[in-house]
Formats: sequence, structure tokens, C-alpha cells
Amino acid sequence: MPEILIVYYSRNGSVAQLARHVARGVEEIAGMRSRVRSVPPVAPVTQHVQPPVPDDGAPYATLQDLRECAGVILGSPTRFGNMSAPLKHFLDSTSAEWISGALVGKPAAVFTATSTMHGGQETTLVSMMLPLLHHGALIVGIPYTEGPLNTTTTGGTPYGASHVSGLDHELPISEDERTLARRLGRRVAEIAAKLSS
Repeated sequence: MPEILIVYYSRNGSVAQLARHVARGVEEIAGMRSRVRSVPPVAPVTQHVQPPVPDDGAPYATLQDLRECAGVILGSPTRFGNMSAPLKHFLDSTSAEWISGALVGKPAAVFTATSTMHGGQETTLVSMMLPLLHHGALIVGIPYTEGPLNTTTTGGTPYGASHVSGLDHELPISEDERTLARRLGRRVAEIAAKLSS
């Protein structure tokens, strides 16, 4: 069964929660399955080694996951208007997949979470799109035909799903944010299904 790979980094849990909603959307499409994976944190001191399997949460992504997927969806918290270092580190390791064209023609999308409404959601989403474009993936966003995109007062952008978590990460994912995350997963899965047929 074709799988949509969802790869994310989450430090405080908001991006991980969004990933689960994206995965639900993927699985609304008959014949499609989600494969949820995380990436380990990175540290400036090379002596800090992470275990090969995380203590909890989604397993770590591998390059094989990228080669096997029918589409890919990336998620990251915002770091100064950019994707997080752990996700960037993972993407920087994909040269062989770029050379072989592993993602060429596959649908791809992005999602993020920030502490504040103006914390750089859209620039972070675009930063994750850039390596996907270099890989030849087909970028999928959220069209304004999705009603909540027109009315949300929380997260959600045409560039991808998003969540505003609050300065202390106290804000739950809103109904609009959940809906848009699910619809993003659904759109990627629908397009992957059409491309595979």
C-alpha cells in the first residue's frame, strides 16, 4: 500500500500533535497509509550522541523512508523564521536521494508551529519547501476553497498547516488548525493516489 511519509522535529509537542492530524488526513484516502517519523535533536558538541531509537514518540526517519514513500510532508517548529536545525540536518543528508531523483514528481507539503501569531510561520514553511523543490517534488499547499483558511483566527496558511502554541505552549490546537492539518494530509494523499494510477 502506498505511504505518505511524514517527517518532523518537535521539541515541545505541538509539531508532533500536528503530525498526527496530518496523518489522519492521509488515511482518509482509500488505499493510502501514513508513515510517521521524527528526526533526532542535534547539538553543537559532537560528543552528545542520541540513541538510534527514540525513547518515545515516532521512530527516527531514514533515507530508505524517503525512497519508499509516495509523497512526503515535513514539519518543524520555527527557529528565527526558519526550519529547525534537526530537520535541516536530516535534509542535508539526502544528497544521494537528490542525485537518484528519489522525490522527483512526488507530492510534498509542510507544516509548522510557533509560539506567537507573528513568529515566522510562513517563512518557516517556505524554508522547508526549498529543499523539496531542489529534489523535484511537487509542492502542495492549502487552497482557499478550504473554508477554515478564510476564517481562522489561529494558525493555518495557504503554504501549509500551522499552529500558534502560546509563549508557554499552553494553547491547544484549535479546531481550525486540526481541520487544516487533516486537509493538508488528505490533499497530498489524494494527489499521490492520482499520480500512482
